[in-house]
Amino acid sequence: MLKATNLRKQYSNVLAVDGVSFEVGRGQVLGLLGPNGAGKTTTIRIVLNILQADAGVVSYDGLPFSPQTRNLVGYLPEERGLYRKSRVLDTILYFAQLRGMSASVAKAEAYNWLRRFGLLEHIGKKVEELSKGNQQKVQFVASVIHDPAYVVLDEPYSGLDPVNQMLFTEVFMELKQRGKAVIFSTHQMDAAEKLSDHLCLINSGQVVLKGSVRDIKKQHGRNSVHLEFDGDGAFLKSLQGVRNAIVYEHSAELELLDGVGTGAMLSSLIGKVDLRKFEIREPSLHSIFLQTVNMGPNATR
Repeated sequence: MLKATNLRKQYSNVLAVDGVSFEVGRGQVLGLLGPNGAGKTTTIRIVLNILQADAGVVSYDGLPFSPQTRNLVGYLPEERGLYRKSRVLDTILYFAQLRGMSASVAKAEAYNWLRRFGLLEHIGKKVEELSKGNQQKVQFVASVIHDPAYVVLDEPYSGLDPVNQMLFTEVFMELKQRGKAVIFSTHQMDAAEKLSDHLCLINSGQVVLKGSVRDIKKQHGRNSVHLEFDGDGAFLKSLQGVRNAIVYEHSAELELLDGVGTGAMLSSLIGKVDLRKFEIREPSLHSIFLQTVNMGPNATR
């Protein structure tokens, strides 16, 4: 188990991380979420011993980060961490051998991963000659080729088209099934909702929401309606009986005030838009994220 307890980090007059705690066990995925500047990347860098915390403890199976635990971790950073002039295969082999793999084993594994990601035809190219999506795939291979027990992924979908996002999702699920402990930081709420067992939402350096996906949705799922419609839905944001509304061009998600019945809400919509779907269901993680972040760092604990 990877466990972080009461992490704290201050830069001058900015408290970047303030008492952050979470844990993730083998075979689990933790979604580490938050708006830009919330402290997610700083937290990840503390977990990986790239930054030193001012306070708090990080442990891997009860042990502190050390040269012995270093090779148990695979890290995909948000920024590109590749040598742009280096060739694809050479780059992967370099990182693999840094993690203690022999050249022959690393080469065999590299070919397996490159085949999986459709990159064999690019094996002799320089990294700078690849598209952003293919660079991200190379960086991912470099982070997991040594078969780490703990995998930390910071914005892994960056630069990927929908087809490759689906490929990455399949690989993430395989990592989980193989017993890896995965920390998964992303702004893509749909992916976080589908992949994560537990969530930790950070805002202004503090944990404002934490728990299993199921429990979090139950906590926020008392009275939520999803709509699909034709027409102008701008009025939905100010509709009486609606606490919060996320409105798109032809769909919306409404959180109703306590005591407001869905039948009454349906009646109030008839004639104002051409309804194609009116569905009562749990709120999306996207709406929970927006609601919690907008309430501020002391919203929920």
